[in-house]
Amino acid sequence: MKRPSPAALIGIALLLALPFIVRTFFSASEKYYLHLLIQILIWSFIYTGWSLMGRFGLTSLGHGAFTGLGAYTVVLLWNFAGLTPWLGIPAGIAIAVVVALLIGYPCFHMRITGHYFALLTLALSEFVRLCIVGLRDYTGGSLGTQPQRYADGLSFYAMQFEPDRVLSYYIALALWGLGLYIWWRVACSMDRYALDAASQDEEAAASVGINVTREKLKITAISAAMCAFGGAIYAQYQMYIGPDTIAGLGVSLNIVFACIAGGLWVMLGPTVGAVFTQVLSEVLRVTIQSSSALQAIFGSAVLALDTLVYGLLLILFIIYMPKGILGTLLERRQNKPGGPVPSPPQPVLR
Repeated sequence: MKRPSPAALIGIALLLALPFIVRTFFSASEKYYLHLLIQILIWSFIYTGWSLMGRFGLTSLGHGAFTGLGAYTVVLLWNFAGLTPWLGIPAGIAIAVVVALLIGYPCFHMRITGHYFALLTLALSEFVRLCIVGLRDYTGGSLGTQPQRYADGLSFYAMQFEPDRVLSYYIALALWGLGLYIWWRVACSMDRYALDAASQDEEAAASVGINVTREKLKITAISAAMCAFGGAIYAQYQMYIGPDTIAGLGVSLNIVFACIAGGLWVMLGPTVGAVFTQVLSEVLRVTIQSSSALQAIFGSAVLALDTLVYGLLLILFIIYMPKGILGTLLERRQNKPGGPVPSPPQPVLR
């Protein structure tokens, strides 16, 4: 295993010191900036989980279902059974993995790929959202619900750390680091080459002894587990969950957009995508809420302007920057005279 580069060590040191830097230079808005950083790190982990499938041509539009299952399982077990999130989170991950395997096995066994696989996962995402809305006596329906606060809201047993933003930041940072480690392990494993081969030609991959169905199920299970874990941590930090904030089609599409925007085939691509989308979301929210001109022109439809912007940006990224922000920057750096030796080209995924 290679030693971390000096740039990586500097980056790690900067991330560890970031809460104190924020406290020093932005003391008046410390909680806001820490909240934004925590959101970026948690969603980076979720986006990294999706990219494990997306980079091998498995375009899923249903990962909002897995984040929702992880979040709602841990909250409902805590609210109605008093089960600590330390046990509720593994339960939520297990449920998400079982659902992923139940959906994935018939798809992969019968070679359902491409548009049909995307549509099937889209239906899964909407099915989970409708179940959450329908079980309103337990989930709060479309209004959402929240974990019962334990004492003053700062508890190791209840895994509630929201009042202490600095502690929450370091938990989110550890989660982000775990996501990068899993991405790296997959990229360095033999499974990566098997999945690359299967993404190019399943028949050819099977002819040389690759169990295509098993390899796809493995990466699907890992991806679903990561999204469920991220959804559960999001619920414990945010202390509120709703079908439109952590589950459903809207969440699934935001995940896809962030990964494409950041760079699907680069380890830090989903992280760059999370920074881009979270900052963009905050800018749009502030702009829309503070602009009386926009509200006068669009009326109540002004609330959908952010969705319109996301859609337009997604089209532009797919056409002009298919490798995402980070992937494009790295490609241009490699192509500069005197730049580093280019790495072997990435396989073109179907």
